[in-house]
Amino acid sequence: MALTIGDLTVSYRQQGRWLDVVREVSLSIQPGQTYGLVGESGSGKTTLALAVMRYLGEHGRIRQGTIELAGLNLLTLDEASLVRARRDLIRLVPQNPQSSLNPSMRIGEQVAETLPGLSESEGKRRVLALLSSVRLPDPERVMQSYPHQLSGGMLQRVMIAMALSGEPALLILDEPTTNLDATTEAAILDLIRDLIRARRTAVLYVSHSLSLISQLCERVAVLYAGELVEDAPVGELFQRPLHPYTQGLLDSVPRIGQNKRAAELRPIPGQIPRAGERPPGCVFAPRCHLANALCEQARPPLDTPGEGRRVRCHRWPEIAAGAVGANQIVERYGFRVHAPTRQRTTHSAPPVVLAVTHLQKRFPVRRTLGEWLNARPPRQIEAVRGVDLEISRGRTLGLVGESGSGKTTVARCIIGLSERSGGEVALLDIPLAPSIAQRAPDLLRRLQMVLQNPDEALNPYLNVGEILGRPLQKLAGYAPADAARGVSRLLEAVKLDPATAARLPGQLSGGEKQRVAIARAFATRPDLILFDEPVSALDMSVQAAILNLIAELQRESRHSVLLISHDLAVVGYLADEVIVMYLGRAMEVARTEDIFTPPHHPYTEALLSAIPVMPRPGESPLTRAQPIHLDGDIPSPMDAPAGCPFHTRCPRSLGEICARQEPPWQVGQNGRRVFCHIPLDDLEKAQRTNSDREPRVDF
Repeated sequence: MALTIGDLTVSYRQQGRWLDVVREVSLSIQPGQTYGLVGESGSGKTTLALAVMRYLGEHGRIRQGTIELAGLNLLTLDEASLVRARRDLIRLVPQNPQSSLNPSMRIGEQVAETLPGLSESEGKRRVLALLSSVRLPDPERVMQSYPHQLSGGMLQRVMIAMALSGEPALLILDEPTTNLDATTEAAILDLIRDLIRARRTAVLYVSHSLSLISQLCERVAVLYAGELVEDAPVGELFQRPLHPYTQGLLDSVPRIGQNKRAAELRPIPGQIPRAGERPPGCVFAPRCHLANALCEQARPPLDTPGEGRRVRCHRWPEIAAGAVGANQIVERYGFRVHAPTRQRTTHSAPPVVLAVTHLQKRFPVRRTLGEWLNARPPRQIEAVRGVDLEISRGRTLGLVGESGSGKTTVARCIIGLSERSGGEVALLDIPLAPSIAQRAPDLLRRLQMVLQNPDEALNPYLNVGEILGRPLQKLAGYAPADAARGVSRLLEAVKLDPATAARLPGQLSGGEKQRVAIARAFATRPDLILFDEPVSALDMSVQAAILNLIAELQRESRHSVLLISHDLAVVGYLADEVIVMYLGRAMEVARTEDIFTPPHHPYTEALLSAIPVMPRPGESPLTRAQPIHLDGDIPSPMDAPAGCPFHTRCPRSLGEICARQEPPWQVGQNGRRVFCHIPLDDLEKAQRTNSDREPRVDF
C-alpha cells in the first residue's frame, strides 16, 4: 500500500477542551489508485488530508491511530524527517492556486524551488519539461510570467507540475477544479488521470462533487461528522449505496437533463452537527429518514457487507434487501420527492420583465509612453459586443460560457455596477440608467443581484441581522420589529440557524456567506434577480436546497431570474432558456429542453462534451466520451479575432469564410438560433454521429 491510515482520531482544542473532528477513520490507497473523499463541509475531509501531511497547526493534534506512507510511519518522524517526507513523498494541489503562489515571483522561479540541488541550466531544463508535461502552451512564456498574468486553469496546471516535480508517493488534491469552467475542468481531470497512470502515484481526491468522483476515482470514502460512514468501489457505491447519507448526497445532485418542472431535488434535512455536539448514537440519526430507537441510542459498528465494502449503519441489511428506501422521506419530512412543478398556464403571453438591446461594454486601455508621446487615442477592449436578451415574468434565462466570455460583465451592466457603453436596458418597460447611482430607490428594490463572491457584497462590520434587516427596512418598508421576524424567516429559508443573525461575515464559512447573500436578494421580493454562480461554493445538499428554494420562490412570487453559471447541470435544472456566450458575443440561444440535443453551435458542443456525467440511481458510472479539447485559452477581448470569434479554437472551422466573415444567425426549430456558418442540418448530422453519450432529458 502507498498510504495506510489506521483508526485515526484528530482533535482540535476549542475553549479549553479537545474536540474530535475525525474519529476512528481507516483507509488504504494503493499505488496508482485514485481514492475519492466526499462529504459536506464539516465532515472532516480537509482535516483528514492535513493530518496525513501532519499540518494541523498548534491547536490540532492526532490523538490516536497510525499513518504509514510508502512503509514510513509519519507519526514518529522528527521535524527534519517530516520536512523531507513532505518534500519527497507527499504533495498537495490546493483549491485556490492564487493563494499558494507568490505574486512577486515568476512562475519559473517558483517551480525551480521544488527542484533543489540542480544547476541553473539543468533547473531551467527540468522546469520547462515539467511545464510541458502538464500541457501548458508556450512553457517558455509561462516560465517568465507572474501568477496574475495566467488564467486559473493555467495556474492549476502549474500547481500540478510543482506537485509532481519530485515523483511523490502520494498526491492530495483538495477541490482542484472547483472554480474552473467546464472545458478547463475536463482538461485538468484528463491531465491528472494521464499523469497518475504514467507515474503510479497514489491520489487522495477531496471533493464535494460526486459527478467528478464518478469519473475520476476507483474507490470512494464517504465522511460524515468526522466518521467514515461508507467505503466502496465507485461503481458499487453509485449502483447500490448502503448508507442513507450516501443516498442523500446522490439525490441532492442535479443531473444533466433534469429540470425543476419535472421534479424537485431532494436535499438532506438539517445540518451537520458541530464538533462536541454529536448525538450519542449514530451521528447521522438526527437527519436520517430511516432512524429508529436503536440508531438514536447506539453507535453502529463499521460492518463489511461484502468484499471491498464497509458501511456504518444499523439498517444496511434492510437497505441492501430493498426493505426500506427513499419513499420514507415523505413520511418523515413531508416534502415532495418527484412531484411535478409545472409552470402556470396563462391565456396571454407574460409581460417582458427585462429587455436588453444591443448591449455593449468597452474598457479603456492605459496608453503606453510611446502612444502618449505620439498623441495616439486610447485603445478600448470590447468586452460585450451587441448582446440582446429578454426575460418574461416568472421565467429564468441562463447565461453559460467559459471564464472571460463576458457573462458577468453583462450582469454587472444590467444591475448598474458597470456603466454600459452602448445599448438599452429596460425593466418592465422602464428604461434603466447606466449607473446604479442614477436609479430611483424603487428600481433598486425591484432589481437585485447575488454576486459570485459574497465577500464583495457583505459589509464585514455589520452582523447578519443588520445586513438582512437593512433592505427590509430601507427598501421594503418594514418596521424594526417586523424586520427582525423577517430576518429569522429568511435565514430559515436558506438553511441557516436564526442565531446566525448575531454573527459577523468573518465568522461564517464561504457557503454560509453565500446563503446570506441569497437571503438578502430575496428580502425585498424583487421583479428580477441576477444570480452569478449562486451555488458554486455550497455543499451538495445545501446546493439542492438553494436550487429548490430559488425555484419555489419563483413559482410563488413570479419574479424573473438571470442565472450565470459554468455548471450546465445547474443551468439546465433552473433555466427555461439558455444563451451560450463566447468572447462577448452570443453564440447560441435555445430553450433549455433543446440545448442538450443537436444541432449545437460547435462551442456549445465542446461545453457539453466536457461535463462529467452523473450516473442515475442504480446505474454504474459512465465511461465519459473524450471531451473536445479546445486549443489554448479564450482570446483576450483586446485581440478578438475577425470573422467568427470562435474560429481560432473551433474543431469544425470551415477555414477562410470563418476567419474573414461574420457568421449569420440561423434559426432552427422552436426558435433556436445559432451563430455559425455551418448549416444546421450538417451540424446535426455530424454531432449525432459523433455523440456516444447523449443525455436523457427529463422535462
